[in-house]
Amino acid sequence: MGRRVHSSEVYQAVMNKLTERGVPLEAIAEIVYEMQVPYKADLRKEVCLESVMAVLEKRELQHAILVGVELDTLAEKNILSEPLLSIVKADEGLFGCDETLALGSVFGYGSIALTTFGYLDKQKIGIIKSLDNQSGEHCHTFLDDIVCAIAAAAAGRLAHRIRDEDEECDSAIDTY
Repeated sequence: MGRRVHSSEVYQAVMNKLTERGVPLEAIAEIVYEMQVPYKADLRKEVCLESVMAVLEKRELQHAILVGVELDTLAEKNILSEPLLSIVKADEGLFGCDETLALGSVFGYGSIALTTFGYLDKQKIGIIKSLDNQSGEHCHTFLDDIVCAIAAAAAGRLAHRIRDEDEECDSAIDTY
């Protein structure tokens, strides 16, 4: 039996991997902002960053990040066996395992997170586009979809919080 890994170690490993792979949390928060500002005109980017940070505390998402980044890294080093190596390096359209890994972590944030993930996966907004278009020595087959998942989960979380705040305001008005 392996050792039990403390959650703080997993969280720190995730933060290190995102930094190493050139994914600033502010870039993800920018995507969340773009997804949610049409529904809350006074939305602040700091609130979006807080939502990104909150979803990154979830183990399921952390595990997806660690697995996905590890597979991308192994592909860069040509360590995966064939034909998987060629499939991952080419980011073949019918592969789907990259989306499946990332998608599993958004289910806890409602259907809005699920539909946002699909939208981001197709539209490739912000840093997602640059990760998807990178070529040469870097492989981001899994990472671009993982960033979609982080942004979608954070946007879904934020959408529910915005609704809760609106309902609290409505209740306060009703009491007058």
